[in-house]
Amino acid sequence: MSATPPATPSPATPPVPAGPPLASAPAPAPAPTVIGVPAPQEDVDAIVAFVARVEHAQQNALPDDFLDGFREDAIWTTAHGKRLAGLPEIGAFTRAVLPPQAGSPVTATYTVDLILFIRPDIAAVKIRQRPVSRDDGRFLDEVFHGQADPSGLMADHPEALPGTPTYVLAKDDGVWRIAAAQNTQVLDAQTLATG
Repeated sequence: MSATPPATPSPATPPVPAGPPLASAPAPAPAPTVIGVPAPQEDVDAIVAFVARVEHAQQNALPDDFLDGFREDAIWTTAHGKRLAGLPEIGAFTRAVLPPQAGSPVTATYTVDLILFIRPDIAAVKIRQRPVSRDDGRFLDEVFHGQADPSGLMADHPEALPGTPTYVLAKDDGVWRIAAAQNTQVLDAQTLATG
């Protein structure tokens, strides 16, 4: 799909606050693959900015900032299979589990890999979520890269397992929000080995 030239950011997509709490910032991510019905570059940019805000909220253990990205009727399935329905339930879970992560030596980066515009106002977004050390910015999942069979390392390095979230975003009143999401830990040996 060809995209139009980048547009000026809209007021509905405020800039992401500066700097995640990492010792060194990861290299800039490549542009995501965009498929599906035609959509303006402004929406691609808004979705990438949305995911950057999710990353910021997660890295800084900010539950309210994270929850701002959900519709009231959203559904969410965590990486371990817990189903959450509606913003009150998602909020209660988030407020219980996110704040304790502030002191964790591990956080995660979120990179938009693919955006499928199902309709101009509905997009499925595939995200690469990589665990990273707060101390030195090192990607922890690299322990698996290049291994013939990384299965044996998985039990020894559970903190290094990456995630592969899928967000279904809806654009309501010019703002993209999560309508449905599924987070999945990557346990496939070939995917872990190739990165």
